[in-house]
Amino acid sequence: MQAISPVDGQVLGVFEKSSAETIRRQMDAARAAAAAWSSIDVTRRVRLLSRFSRILLDEADLVVDVIMRSTGKVGTEALLGEVYPLLDLANYYEKHARRILRYRGVSTSPFGFPGATAGIERRPYGVVAVISPWNYPFQLTVAPILSALFAGNAVIFKMSELSLPVGALIGDLFDRLDLPAGLVQAVIGDGQIGELLIDAGPDLVFFTGGLAAGRAVMQRAARHPIPVLLELGGKDPMLVFADADLDRARDAALYGAFSNSGQACVAVERMYVEQACYEGFVQMLVEAAAHLKVGQGLDGDLGAMTSPRQIAVVEEHYRDALAQGAKASGPLLREGNYLKPVVLWDVHHGMRVMREETFGPLLPVMPFSGEDEALRLANDNDFGLNASIWSGDIRKARRIASRLQVGNWAINDVLKNVGHGRLPFGGAKKSGFGRYHGAEGLRSFTYPVSGLICRSRLPKEPNWFPYNAERYAHFKGFLDFVYGEGSLYRRIRRNWPALQAFREYSVFDLMQRWQNLRLMLPWNRDN
Repeated sequence: MQAISPVDGQVLGVFEKSSAETIRRQMDAARAAAAAWSSIDVTRRVRLLSRFSRILLDEADLVVDVIMRSTGKVGTEALLGEVYPLLDLANYYEKHARRILRYRGVSTSPFGFPGATAGIERRPYGVVAVISPWNYPFQLTVAPILSALFAGNAVIFKMSELSLPVGALIGDLFDRLDLPAGLVQAVIGDGQIGELLIDAGPDLVFFTGGLAAGRAVMQRAARHPIPVLLELGGKDPMLVFADADLDRARDAALYGAFSNSGQACVAVERMYVEQACYEGFVQMLVEAAAHLKVGQGLDGDLGAMTSPRQIAVVEEHYRDALAQGAKASGPLLREGNYLKPVVLWDVHHGMRVMREETFGPLLPVMPFSGEDEALRLANDNDFGLNASIWSGDIRKARRIASRLQVGNWAINDVLKNVGHGRLPFGGAKKSGFGRYHGAEGLRSFTYPVSGLICRSRLPKEPNWFPYNAERYAHFKGFLDFVYGEGSLYRRIRRNWPALQAFREYSVFDLMQRWQNLRLMLPWNRDN
């Protein structure tokens, strides 16, 4: 398979497509590596993985250069959008993975479980298949790889066929770590190879990409069945109220809509502006957008579009909007794989640009009259990934955020909350399910195992045989004593026969409380 640069059409390399037999051998190697890796204490895993951040910092210029040539991004976008979030995520897990993954004790009922302690441990799935997209190929591959590794899994990853040089670089970087052989491997190919990877039987599939491909991944995984985490597309709204700092909102809108030429799942793809400032704000956007510079390398604000197929989608959305009466800040100028950004207004929800994921440098703007209409418009979409609210009244903005049907939101900021390593990220509605980043994201690469330890010296448990009508009445009375209404005195009085029947277990109440307290102490968590 040839890798072609969207910048100038040069061939960046030729890669051998994986076969079904190769993938089966890789899966066997990954299973052996996963068994060895999961047996290593979390503290040691963290120590071994901490070198990745140092390597990434040392090789930042090389990483940025490969990303620029493979995707068409400008250098600053590659550095801030692909490298920085990984350093922040790795730093967070280096400091907190042990706490996040440790055994957690839970309280138990002294009657139902006399002399017992209980808790939850987190176990790695085993082998995780990571299938990543072309828009942020480095970040959106390495982030789930790191999460899976910190959690104790092995990884087989498949890059988009448009990002193969980035995949080779990722493999080289992980090869520099002192990890078990086969712990991080790559397969090469298109969607069919992704199907073969799923058919090889990983224990978890982590997919990032579009809705249609996400459905196909889920259907394929369901054949086996294999659990999936899906990070899918977005049609993210930006709500601007008249009391916002409009200059800041304007600059944020341009960045949110046109960063990476709009090729971001959390890009601002729908903008709603309060009627009182709508006309003036549109004019502000048009004037500011005219000064954005399309360039390459380290020069320019917007780089190339990575996929010619995506350029065609942007062109279709632009034509459809104009055909239905939208006004544009200018023509959609194309030079090679470079598109000049365009602001659209007089748009409505019947247009494709307001309903379908555009994934390109178009910013459609629509007015609203008040909070209720803003919410109705923002929620009127199949996707629910990210959103931003702009207002000088934080209480109002927070109230609106609580009613948005999204997995993530930001107030008076845009786009970059996806890169916050301490916040779980994921979608609602058709934007997928599951989370990565943050504590929840790390736990997503593990499954909970519940355990109960009984230290009772009683000859039998209260719920063991034999059963009879009298025993039933005593059980019912005890349940009323514990969970029923009324004061403690009233509950004791009306259920005294039941309490007498189970008095042999009352001595264990204080013991149970002490055991639960001991379990919560950090030096006893694993006992």
